[in-house]
Amino acid sequence: MPSDSPSAHVHAPNVHALILAGGSGTRFWPLSRRARPKQLLALDGPRSLLQATVDRLAPDVPPARVWICTTAALQDAIRAQLPDVPTDQVLVEPEGRNTAPAIGWSIHRMRQAIGDDIVAVLPADHRIADPRGFRGALAAAARIAVDDDRIVTLGVRPRWAETGYGYLELGDALASAAAGVDARRVARFREKPDADTAQRYFNGGNHLWNAGIFVFRGTTLLRHLARLQPAMAEALEGMADDPDATAARYGQLESISIDYAVMEHLDDIGTVPLDAGWSDLGSWSALDEVLEADADTGSVLHGDALAIDAPDNLIYAEDATVAVVGVSGLAVIQSGDAVLVLPKERAQDVRRVVEMLRAAGRDDRL
Repeated sequence: MPSDSPSAHVHAPNVHALILAGGSGTRFWPLSRRARPKQLLALDGPRSLLQATVDRLAPDVPPARVWICTTAALQDAIRAQLPDVPTDQVLVEPEGRNTAPAIGWSIHRMRQAIGDDIVAVLPADHRIADPRGFRGALAAAARIAVDDDRIVTLGVRPRWAETGYGYLELGDALASAAAGVDARRVARFREKPDADTAQRYFNGGNHLWNAGIFVFRGTTLLRHLARLQPAMAEALEGMADDPDATAARYGQLESISIDYAVMEHLDDIGTVPLDAGWSDLGSWSALDEVLEADADTGSVLHGDALAIDAPDNLIYAEDATVAVVGVSGLAVIQSGDAVLVLPKERAQDVRRVVEMLRAAGRDDRL
């Protein structure tokens, strides 16, 4: 969304940000490892993706209103990267059980401090080229969440016919939206489409990419969770009343995403369009798309990387010299004790490498 759009000037209520930062980022192996996952990496600038997520919220959401949900293995690194976020607002999830348990558990942990304030749930590892435009869209969503007491998501205006994202099918306009904000009801969540369907969505102009960014009152989310996932809600309530029981009970929760558990069952979710240079940086090819190619070689070069007669490559050298000659269309990634080489269009297959290493017991490379 352009920074001078009307929604960039919408007055927002108090918003707390809940940043989900417990993932492992396997699609960025070998740079991303268990002890240093994608969100802790500086992939497209001097700050890590997690730090950039917090940076772009200010001044509307200062660090004092930022909460991080992560794992025990990552908590020290996250606190080191985010010294301005209060230590007790780095919430250590007992174990990974997908986003529905993580969000519900975190909201319970936050309740006493946030009261009935608005919560914005954000991934820790996305890229936004226009932070001010992002804050404008977030402010508009927060205002609607207050006025209507509804869950609002930020849907990204598609820039091409993408098959790797879920989509939001748009419904009626929301009467509560501020002037100039094209807020709509989400008529339906659509799964990742095939190529023909994605092209139809793109051409029709009535679908947005689902970025996994949700805005709501914490009490509203817990109310929906209690209705739609009563067993999970009861268990989370019990953990809130008896924190000592959390470690034993948390692993028994169903591992399910917030989309499947709650969002796709609601008929009153709103969406505000986001047009701010969003990318989920979901693979090495996605990073290649947002980084500027070297003018002389035509390839994206990072670190001590050399390309000779080798255009249209991504060459990422972390701590060694990497040279390519006479090839194109490749991602060549060096990090520590591992090197990855693959065609850029097969960037999603990095997961297969990780799975093979895991099956072989090669935890030293993960």
